[in-house]
Amino acid sequence: MAPLGRRDERQERREERHGGDDIEVFQMREKLVSFGDDFWIETTGGRRAFKVDGKVARIRDTLVIRDVAGNEVAKVQERKIAIRDTMSIERPGQPDATIKKALINPLRERFTLQADDIGEIDVQGNIVDHEYKFERDGAKIAEVSKRWLRLRDTYGVEIASGQDIALILAATVALDQLSH
Repeated sequence: MAPLGRRDERQERREERHGGDDIEVFQMREKLVSFGDDFWIETTGGRRAFKVDGKVARIRDTLVIRDVAGNEVAKVQERKIAIRDTMSIERPGQPDATIKKALINPLRERFTLQADDIGEIDVQGNIVDHEYKFERDGAKIAEVSKRWLRLRDTYGVEIASGQDIALILAATVALDQLSH
């Protein structure tokens, strides 16, 4: 049996963690974007998947997320009039989503992602250090971590099969903005 390469070893460890489930893995830059900047969300293989476009010439700061064909898949905007840290995520043809900070979070950072079509998703962990999970009804649907990638200033987003990839990535972008 031939020795495994580094990429194969990482894939094997990932499959062990997830029982071989079909997952999508994306690579994001730490401290993603300041408004007015653009960047690409890539697969771990380096393929461009989504473009984040920072719009600055608006009343509210806005980040537009587009697929590789240029179609808008989500728009992330800060809610200026809110008691808690809150951002809205507009999705063409789907109900808008909201991500907001939990009122009481003594042990770790907690946020809630909510929309009519997905219900409520809990997001908890260390948001600033990019080590957190998305859970629906106690089951993990996505995880964010710096441990998987060796590139400086990057982190990975693993999304379980059957989840709304654009929504999870938009929520990750929103959390990055809320935490910095």
